[in-house]
Amino acid sequence: MRTILKLIASTAALHLAASGPVLAQDEPITIGVQAPTTGSEATYGKDMLNAIGLAADEINAKGGLLGGRQITLVSGDTACDPQQSVNAASRLASQEVVGVVGGYCSGATQPTLKIYGDANIPFVIVAANSTQLIPANPGNAFMINSTGADQAKTAVDFFAGKGIDKLAIVNQGDAYSQDLANLTRDAWKAAGHEVSAFEYVNKGEQDFSALVNKIRGSGAQAVFWTAYYADGGLLIRQLRQRGFQGTIAVGDGSNSPKLFDIAGRAAEGVYAFSNPTADFLPAAKQFISDYQAKFDTAPGPYAPLAYDGMQLMAWAIDKAGSTDADAIIKALGSADGKEWLAGPISFTPQHTLARSNFVVLEGQDGKWTRYQP
Repeated sequence: MRTILKLIASTAALHLAASGPVLAQDEPITIGVQAPTTGSEATYGKDMLNAIGLAADEINAKGGLLGGRQITLVSGDTACDPQQSVNAASRLASQEVVGVVGGYCSGATQPTLKIYGDANIPFVIVAANSTQLIPANPGNAFMINSTGADQAKTAVDFFAGKGIDKLAIVNQGDAYSQDLANLTRDAWKAAGHEVSAFEYVNKGEQDFSALVNKIRGSGAQAVFWTAYYADGGLLIRQLRQRGFQGTIAVGDGSNSPKLFDIAGRAAEGVYAFSNPTADFLPAAKQFISDYQAKFDTAPGPYAPLAYDGMQLMAWAIDKAGSTDADAIIKALGSADGKEWLAGPISFTPQHTLARSNFVVLEGQDGKWTRYQP
């Protein structure tokens, strides 16, 4: 009899490992939030956490999920560091979360894919968008921000439309910025243009004088910074201080309003290839008001996508009709035009967003405005 009971218990444990936690009908539904709440990108991470919390509060106020079960959130701080991300993901997985929403830095998100894949935890990635995430995805993760390939196309079309032929590209060697730099370089050359400089700088570097001299000496008509705002603001300021008069553009990792705090007036006229931000989304008016009232600050660049990610996960759980992981993953894959703030969500067979969501912004009067060609 004991042998039979052990066999039954063992079989049940294997089922839970394969399908994820199936909770009692009166238990709360725990969702993990993966975001950098410390480190250089903490502003983005806290913004994502706020937006996900706001969405969860709204869902709970409307009766919760699966006939009345409330959502509870547990967060894992990645600090945009791969090792810390692995630790955070392992802790979330050990808490038997029903799903995970988040993912900002691609380099920190990539190693967590195996952890969530092995635990069969549904994962909605709201910001990270390196194409390197695609082959690393075991099939349980879904990206609702357009990929670096979409951003590279946006960049190439923009620079070509400005009559630029010689482009300098600068990255920091991480999964996000190097991926975007490589994709843009290849697409730019394929379009018949010249990459006059292709440079790598260390994260946290303060003096860009040698780089600026190299860019100016290359004859570059434009500079594309593909990394994050904390260092990008310094580079922009030093480019202008040292006489570079050409076009400057940044990727979506630098679309933070804080870029203007760092770069100062040098950020005037800088362009950003950005995911959809709240200020330019008609559907986000109430969201902006609610976010401002609750957190006493405006929503940041990734707040709408983070909010949508939580709403998508909740929708998938309700559609699945249970907390079974396989059913939730199947439901996520069936999203066909589901829409909240940032536009319709449908997925390619690779679980990437089936459209480009990138827009072009321009720095004017110390803030981002929608670029009007």
